[in-house]
Amino acid sequence: MSTQMFEGRGHAAVYQKYRFAPGEELQKTILAYLQEKKAIPAELVVDVGCGSGQGTYFLAEHFKKVVGTDISEAQIQEARDTLSMPNVSYLVCPAEELPFQDASVDVLTSFTAAHWFDIEKFMREVRRVVRPGGCVAISTYTVDMSLRYGDCSERLTKIFRECWDRILKYSHNRLKLVLENYKEIFEALPFPDKKRITDIYDKIPMTVEGVVGYLESASPYQTFMKNDPEAAKSLLQETEKRMLETMGVSSRETPVEFWVRHVCVLGCK
Repeated sequence: MSTQMFEGRGHAAVYQKYRFAPGEELQKTILAYLQEKKAIPAELVVDVGCGSGQGTYFLAEHFKKVVGTDISEAQIQEARDTLSMPNVSYLVCPAEELPFQDASVDVLTSFTAAHWFDIEKFMREVRRVVRPGGCVAISTYTVDMSLRYGDCSERLTKIFRECWDRILKYSHNRLKLVLENYKEIFEALPFPDKKRITDIYDKIPMTVEGVVGYLESASPYQTFMKNDPEAAKSLLQETEKRMLETMGVSSRETPVEFWVRHVCVLGCK
C-alpha cells in the first residue's frame, strides 16, 4: 500500500500553493520520448499520485483525456478546486489499485510521487493497465537544488541547503529512492524498452516566499512540525530572514531563480 504522507487539508493546501509544475526541460524530455515512441496522440493518460494536480495540468494541455489519481482525498479536493479543466477528471484510489481496465491506458505518468508507492504492486498495475505500445513516464525532482540571485547565488544556496539538511533529518525512509535517483524504480519497471535520465535541469521561477513555502510543503518538514512545531517554524522564519538579508531586499515577493535537477524513468510496453 502507498505510504500516506499528505492526508491533511492543511498540508494539501500548502502543497497546492507552493509545489511547482513540471519544469520546461522535463516537459520537453517526456513529450519528445512519447513522440519518438509514437504514443502521441493518446486517448487516455493517467497521472498516478497526482497530488494537487500540477503535473496533471501540464498533461491536460497535450492530451484528449487525462485522469489524475491520488490516495489522498484532501489532495484530490485541492486539485478539483484549483485546476479544473474539461478534459481532466480525478479519482481517489491507491496507486496499487488503479480502477482501469486491462490494456486501456495509453500513457501513465507519475510526478514526484512514485517513491511513496509499494513499488512491486504498483509495477504490477502498470503492466496490467498500460496497452501494448503504451508508455510510462515516472519522474521526480531531487534534493539537488540551488538558488540564483545577482552575485549572492552561492551564499543563498548555502542558506537554503543548511535549512534543507536540517529538515531532511526527519525524512521517511522512502526518500532513499529519490536519493538513489530512482534506480530501484527503473529496475522494477517491467518493460524491456526503458531508460533513465538523471540530469534534467530546470529553472523554476520563484519568489523568496515560494522557496520557503516549498520547504514547508515537504513531507520531512511536516514531520518536523509534528515533533517540534516551535523549532520547525523558527527554522523557516530564520531561513527567510537570512535569505532576504543576503539578497539585500525586504520583500518576500522578490523573484529568485530556483534550479532543480529531475530524474525521469521512461518506458514503452
